[in-house]
Parts: sequence; C-alpha cells; structure tokens
Amino acid sequence: MNKLFFLIIPFFSFAQQTAKVDFIQCDASVAPHFETKTIDGTVVYKFQVLSEIDSIRIDAKNMYFSEVAINGTPVNYKNNKKELILFEGYKKGANEVSFSYKAMPKQTLYFIGLGKGQQIWTQGQGRYTSNWLPSFDDVNEKVIFKISVNYDKNFKVISNGEYKGRDSKFNGIPNYNNSTWNFKMKKPMSSYLMMLAIGDFDHQTQTSASGIPLEMYYQPKDAAKFEYTYKDSKTIFDFLEKEIGVKYPWKIYRQIPVEDFLYAGMENTTSTIFAQDFVVDASGFNDRNYLNVNAHELAHQWFGDMVTAKTGKHHWLQEGFATYYALLAERKIFGDDYFYYALYKNSMLLRKEAKTDTIPILNEKASSYSFYQKGAWALFVIQESIGEKNFKKAVKNYLKKYQFKNVETSDFLNEIAAVSDFDIVKFQKEWLEDYRFPSEQVTNLLKKNECLRTLFEIQAQKNQPFADKEVFFTSVLKSNVFYALKKEIINQIKEVPFLEKEALLRLAMHTNDIEVRQSVAESMTTIPASFLSEYESLLDDTSYDTKEIAFTNLYKNFPDNRSKYLEIAKNWVGKNDKGLRILFLSYFLEYNSGAATTSQYSQYYFELVEYTSPKYESSIRQNAFENALYLEPKNLKVLKNLVNATTHPKWQLVKYARDTIRTLLKKEGFRELFTTILLEVSEAEKFQLQRLLEEK
Repeated sequence: MNKLFFLIIPFFSFAQQTAKVDFIQCDASVAPHFETKTIDGTVVYKFQVLSEIDSIRIDAKNMYFSEVAINGTPVNYKNNKKELILFEGYKKGANEVSFSYKAMPKQTLYFIGLGKGQQIWTQGQGRYTSNWLPSFDDVNEKVIFKISVNYDKNFKVISNGEYKGRDSKFNGIPNYNNSTWNFKMKKPMSSYLMMLAIGDFDHQTQTSASGIPLEMYYQPKDAAKFEYTYKDSKTIFDFLEKEIGVKYPWKIYRQIPVEDFLYAGMENTTSTIFAQDFVVDASGFNDRNYLNVNAHELAHQWFGDMVTAKTGKHHWLQEGFATYYALLAERKIFGDDYFYYALYKNSMLLRKEAKTDTIPILNEKASSYSFYQKGAWALFVIQESIGEKNFKKAVKNYLKKYQFKNVETSDFLNEIAAVSDFDIVKFQKEWLEDYRFPSEQVTNLLKKNECLRTLFEIQAQKNQPFADKEVFFTSVLKSNVFYALKKEIINQIKEVPFLEKEALLRLAMHTNDIEVRQSVAESMTTIPASFLSEYESLLDDTSYDTKEIAFTNLYKNFPDNRSKYLEIAKNWVGKNDKGLRILFLSYFLEYNSGAATTSQYSQYYFELVEYTSPKYESSIRQNAFENALYLEPKNLKVLKNLVNATTHPKWQLVKYARDTIRTLLKKEGFRELFTTILLEVSEAEKFQLQRLLEEK
C-alpha cells in the first residue's frame, strides 16, 4: 500500500484458531444503504475443523446477528460486539455456518458525496474489513470470497474477483430499483483485501500481453483525463509480469479512483482503489502523476496479496517489494538516471531518519520509511550482490513456493541462499536488524551511475566561489544530462546576486525542461525588470505548480501589473484541489476589496465560500477554508462548514478543521460565534464542536 505506516497485529487467539480451524470459502450477499450509512446481508462460510476446539471466532465489529445456523441447524452463539463466537453444532471435518447481519461501520466503509456524486468505498488495510463484513482480522486465515452486492441500479458496483453478471433480485427477492452485482474469486486471500467501490463510473479495458483484462475506471466528468491518469498502465503491467517472472496471480485487474480516499492507494485483490487526486490531465501529470502508485499497488498483487507476511514484523516483505518493483517499473519508463536518482533521494531520507529512528525493519513498530524505502534499498543491495539473474530466480522460486500462503523473512532469504553464496546472516544483521543506514555501502552503489557521480561532483562545489564553478555549471546546463542535476545547480546558486548568475538562469529557462524552469521560478523571490518577460513565460508552462509559483511571485513583485495577471489567470482551474481557481478568486477578491458591492465580487466570493461546503472533496475544501478565512474570518457560512468538516471521514481534513477552530477560539469574538453555531448544526457536528468549546 502507498500510505503512512500501519500495523498488522494478529491476535494470539486467532493464531491458535487457524491451527485448528480452516475457513475455506465465503459466500456473502450484502446491501449498503447510503442514507443510513449502514450495511446488512447474509453470509455463508465453509470451514474445516482440524482438531478439537472450544469455540470458533469470526471478527465482527459492532454488528447484530440473526438466523445463525451451523450445518443447517440453528445454534446458540455469543456476540461481544467484536466477534461472533460459535461454540456448538460443528464437528470435526467439513462444516458450514450461515447467518444474517447488520452493521453501522464507524470506519472502513465510507459514504462520500451527494446525489449523483455519491460514492461508497472501503479501506480495510491491516485488519479492518470486519467493520463491514464478518471476516478475519488474522491475515493468516485466507479464504476464497464470493460476494453479491445490491445497490441502486443507476450506480456501478465493483468488488473483488471476476464479474459474474447482475440481476434485479437480492437473496431471491426482486427489487427493480436496484441491481445485484456478483463477483467471484477463485483463489484464497486475506480478509483485509476485500473491497467495495460504488459510484458513477465509466471504464475502459485494455488487455495485457498475457491476456489479463485491465479495467481502468473514471468518473464521466473526467473522461478527458483518462489518457494521462492511466498513462503507461499496460506497459507497467506487462513489465512487472515479465520482471517478476510469475504470471499475474488473478483473472482480472481493476483500478478505481475514489474521492476523499484516505491514502494514495490500496492493493485490494484484483481491484486497486486510489485517490482522485491522481486523476490528471497533461499539466497535472507533470506535477504529480499516478505512475509510481500504479506500479506500487500492482506489485502488491504478488507481494502482499498472493504471498502475505505472517505478522507486522515481516511487513517489509510487502512494502519493500512493492516500493522496489515500482522503482524498477519507473526505470523502464524514465530510464536509469531517474531510477538511481530516486534511490539517492530515498537514501538521503533514510540517513536523516536513522539519526532519530532506532527501530529496525524487523520490528512491527518500524516506521513506514523502514518498511518501504529501506526495504526497497535492501532488495537493491541483494540484487546488486548476487546479480540480476540469480535475484530473479530466487524471487520466482519464493513466489511459486509460497503462493496463496503466508511467509516470514527467512522464507525469502533462504531462497536467496539457495541460488547464491550470499551471506544472508550478515545481511539480516546489517540491513534488517540494525536501525543504522549503511551509508558507505549505499554511496558506492550509487556511484556506479554516471549521473550520480556528476551530481556528487556538483554538490562538492557547494562552498566554492561562484566564479570558480561558473564554467562547469554552464557546461552542465548546456548538456543533455538528467534534469535533477540542473535543478541542483539552480538551488546551489540561489543566493548568488542576480547579475552574476543571470546567464545561467537564462540557460536554465531555455532548456524548456519543466522541472528546471520550475526551479528557477522557486529560486527567485525578487524578479528584476530585465528578467520580467522571461519569468512571465512561466505562466504558460504545462505545470499547475509552476503557474502558481510564477503568478504569486509576479503579483507580489509587480503591483502595477496585477490586473494583467488576474486576467491571465481568470480561467485557470488547476489540479483536483482547484488550486489555481481558488488562487485566482482569492487574489481577485483581495485586489477588488474596495468594490465589494459589485456583482462580480459577490459572484466570486460566493464561489469561494461554496468550495468550503460538503459538496466538494476535502482537498478543495481545505484550500478554500484557508483563503476564505483570510478574507473574511467571521463569515458564518464558512464557520459552519468548518464545523461540518470535523465530522468528515478523512482524518486529515478533520485534524485541519479541529486545529483551525482551536486557533480561532483564542481570538476575540469567535467563542460567541461558535456558541451560536452550536444551536444550528447536526447532532454529530454539535458533539464535535462542544468538545472543542470545552477544551481547556
């Protein structure tokens, strides 16, 4: 998964259960209800009792059960709001348990948006699927899932496995306003990889070189962004399948962007969910594209979904592999220099983290940097040590041997030892059990790349007088070297007086490289008049980030040209967060504050305030809040929308809203305003606001 660190912590009781009971198959029929934010359904599990056991537990958070039967006979059971506990009616050998359930999930199943824009999606990473589907928090309990999902026929439903059609019945009862969508897995998987995504989606299908259907979803409003959102998707799939050396383990692969997703992406088996922010056009692609997340989540279909770590201690076997293979995929697309520079950036991050982070990779409390970036580096070290051919052979053997099973680190390292004389004991001590980062070994590996050697040469000039390095820097800027080297030069001469570095800046601008030109934009807080036309050309770059930087600097440096710049920006929208649109609205409103009674001013102010409302995604709302509160801090509608944001499912927006309210409450007059608002909001909003008002 591409996200912040999480833990997979199986309960001891379940570790005991999996040795005595094997759940084999799950047939579930579920119906989410958007208005009530609930879900109900029926479930049938087939399981084998391998040896005598007092009770059998199925994880189920805050659920209600009825019609519980084992092998067709109603049985007594216990429900402690955490588990459904079975204690009678089963026998050694094959069994079947069936039941109906209802739940109002507090997490994992999210209801987003309004009207036609409503979406329902899951994020069960770790051990959270049991909030919406009675299942197993223990990742070692792998089950073959079949699921039928009943919902409004005007929306599209996506789940795990092959699509087996839809009909107008749910559990045999017709409902012509709804459709029941049927999906079926053929191989077992851990419960945390179960998913639902419901919304107004279209999709296009490509076919991999090996014949796997690749379904790529999008909202109809984003049809024009399809090309750049899914750029190189088929190339990535075909590359990874060949590079890994094991055929993609499932029958289909889907990718679905959803609004307000909690993280970058989630590798649910056969059906990755990713954040709407990665739905981009050509300019957005240059700022932040989906390629790395795309490859990362796809790699998880092998490393995590097919072969799953037994415990959080071995989590690097999932995230380290996914991170490394994503880098290899980017190497295929962008080249060696990109690959080595990415490794270099990760190494710098890890060197810094090692100064304060003393928890090694082989610890379930390790940081995401350790599991992801250091895990990837560990794999690179192995591959460089034993050679690409041996590395591929070991990975292939590892995946084949443990497919659809659970693993520990020793399982992988033993496969490395089987194809080489690599010292796995020494490697484990240095890379997996020691928190320190082997900087000397890493630097030597990076120096194999000519681009990195040149980068280190540029960095060595840092404390040299500008005159002594100008010729060298000029030659680099004129060359066709990787853009990061040119950015390094621009950053290094940031404090050099403009007249001395002017020739280099013009060279950098004339490279026509978006990244290099953006570095120039960022490096100049003061823009000399002689450089104005050159700098203004940045407003036409195919990068929303560059446009924002350039507009802001030009607006501040040249007050007499402000109306001109506002005219240029008036039709900008920007990325998914509408950053450029909100930037324009804010500057226009500030510039025209003396004419606040005009219809144009009112129209633009209304638009800005609307962006703070629940109609919009969290990134848009947060951006709008910051600007609207700056322009008119005591606007009641904005403050009400801010209170509403404290109940949002996305924790990042909730934190922002709470922290902002705390700050406002310290200012004169705001406590009275929020106390008034307390009488006008929903119960959930009232609860959150009351807590903030009562804080000491």
